[in-house]
Amino acid sequence: MCSQLLAMARCAAAPVHVSTKHRRRLEAIVRQRHAPQSLVMRARIILMAGDGVGVRETARMLDMGRATVQCWRKRCRASEGQPFAERLCDAPRPGTPPTFQPEQICQIIALACEPPSERGRPFTHWTHATLATAASEGGIAERISAHSVGRFLREVKLKPHRTRGWINTPRDADFASKCHDVCQTYQLAPARAAAGIETRRIDEMTGVQALERAAPTQPMRSGRPERTEFESIRHGTTTLIAHFDVATGAVGYRLGPTRTEADFAQYLATLLATRSPESIWHLVMDNLNIHCSEAVVRLVAEAIGFDGDLGIKGQCGILQSMATREQFLRDPSHRIVFHFTPKHASWLNRIEMWFSILARKVIRRGNFTSLDDLQAKISRFIDFFNTTMAKPFRWT
Repeated sequence: MCSQLLAMARCAAAPVHVSTKHRRRLEAIVRQRHAPQSLVMRARIILMAGDGVGVRETARMLDMGRATVQCWRKRCRASEGQPFAERLCDAPRPGTPPTFQPEQICQIIALACEPPSERGRPFTHWTHATLATAASEGGIAERISAHSVGRFLREVKLKPHRTRGWINTPRDADFASKCHDVCQTYQLAPARAAAGIETRRIDEMTGVQALERAAPTQPMRSGRPERTEFESIRHGTTTLIAHFDVATGAVGYRLGPTRTEADFAQYLATLLATRSPESIWHLVMDNLNIHCSEAVVRLVAEAIGFDGDLGIKGQCGILQSMATREQFLRDPSHRIVFHFTPKHASWLNRIEMWFSILARKVIRRGNFTSLDDLQAKISRFIDFFNTTMAKPFRWT
């Protein structure tokens, strides 16, 4: 009898008072689907203590040790008057003393933000290992591992071993107006085509290689795609100058070895000759220097009957610089009007989408035994495209 009374006395526990406000918060924690299970079990212990359930019964119902139940009941009683969140949290533990002081960590982070050349290192960027070596040699820490350096950098989200390209080129002063001009040209192309006005997008595709596979291509089989030989035999390159009819989607082209000022002027003269001398043209192109060269200005001036003084290239007049030549070619009062896209605005270039079609359907997986073979296959594809596939792009 005495032993039973002693056991009951040991199992007896002081009651735990749980206010209505705290009970609602504890019940909310228990109902949470994604709450940590340790937090849920502690909330259950305190709720059952508030309902008058003893230690032994709580341990049996929650399938845990009585020492754990007693611990959290005592913690709850001892923390009355403290913030509610602290009652369910683990007590602070001493742990291992830190190896590196906050001042040392700050110095390592500052070192990672400096160019290696300022520390006498002949390389372009830091790695964790080189930072650890520099920190040791610089007296920041007597010894430090690359792993520790990486841990410090991850905490502040620094990655000195990575880089990403970007463009820091000033925009054209009239960037917005050029974008508006090109977009309006595309938008008005169908109506202008109905009135006999031509709208073309001109560009070049350079360095198209005539590659012959060193071994025959293996056809696809069930469960295995087509296999092309990695090694190839080079037979030279060709240059494609092409124009895209914005209203119909048809493509005109010229294949040759170079893309010079004379080549582009000759191509433009051939294009203008396909319509009557009174036809109105709107030509969209990028800022390549051959697009507003002296030869192009003289060609357009002759075509529109301009009888003024063109000046001298590099000295005076319309031919003085690219800016003056571009201004002449963009004159909306002319019969032939050039529209130049802003710099770094390739998304305004519709013919680039057609170049992508050509690359995917002919060039990328093609096998060309010679330069003539490459040019013949490109020509056949363009003829086929104009006959069966040409249509205006739905562009926004």
